[in-house]
Amino acid sequence: MFGRWLENRKNRTSGGGSASLLPVPPSGGMISCRVLDPVNEPLRHAGFTVSDAQGRKVVAGEADPFGSFVTTVPAGEYRIAVSAEGYTPYRGGATVPEGGHAALGDLTLQLAAPPALPEPGDWEIEPMHSSIAFTARHIGLARIHGRFNNFAGAIRIAERMEQSAMHIVIDAASIDTNVRMRDDHLRSGDFLDVAQFPTLEFYSDRFVHRGGSRWAVTGALSLHGVTRTVMLDTEYLGTGSGMEGETRAACRATTELHRDDFTVSWQTMLAKGIAAVGPSIKIDLDVQIVPKG
Repeated sequence: MFGRWLENRKNRTSGGGSASLLPVPPSGGMISCRVLDPVNEPLRHAGFTVSDAQGRKVVAGEADPFGSFVTTVPAGEYRIAVSAEGYTPYRGGATVPEGGHAALGDLTLQLAAPPALPEPGDWEIEPMHSSIAFTARHIGLARIHGRFNNFAGAIRIAERMEQSAMHIVIDAASIDTNVRMRDDHLRSGDFLDVAQFPTLEFYSDRFVHRGGSRWAVTGALSLHGVTRTVMLDTEYLGTGSGMEGETRAACRATTELHRDDFTVSWQTMLAKGIAAVGPSIKIDLDVQIVPKG
């Protein structure tokens, strides 16, 4: 009995590696590949999208720590897209037969040229096409989404981007979660206390290139009368032209703030000791800048 089990296990695992251990429906098959960088190192967490012949997404996911990706799909024709930060995407096709295995082998992604940086000079945030949003946890389950409606900012782009500086001022009273009673509470002394601290301000003169289109922008955030060092994880999106032909540049940035760091510590406990408001706030910025007129 043990010999028969060992024989069956050998048959199941031979010729396909770990991919052969995946259960494959009778009408389906497998797609697999490994993603490498130009020096043959695995690109862990590269993103994959598998679409059908009409362009509809069938499955999406990430490579494992060894750069490998395996999935089962119905038999048919597929388009494969592979992407990783700082690399030129791969696009190709695969035919998956019933009970078969479309092994794409090793896919090498080439380094992508970073987008052109803005011209040196004075720029300003264009509020109509920019947003400063936040997300907070509510009772440990739901997420509350909000934004600040009024803000302004100036950026001085230096000859070397690393020597640039920025200053953003946010009107604290413009906080907006689309619920008036909640917004009034957030403006009160329990939270932002806008009567005493009418603005939030961020100043940075430290821009660090992390490779590709990624930058770390580190500076001082003043909120609720407290100033702390904050780092914005920033993706630079490049430059373009607006509807009237004006030059503009864009970026996305995220960070996480802990309320206690800024003494915004109001809390109430619900049944079973559940906190009404989470301890941290996620900040998301989508920013477009234009040359200062």
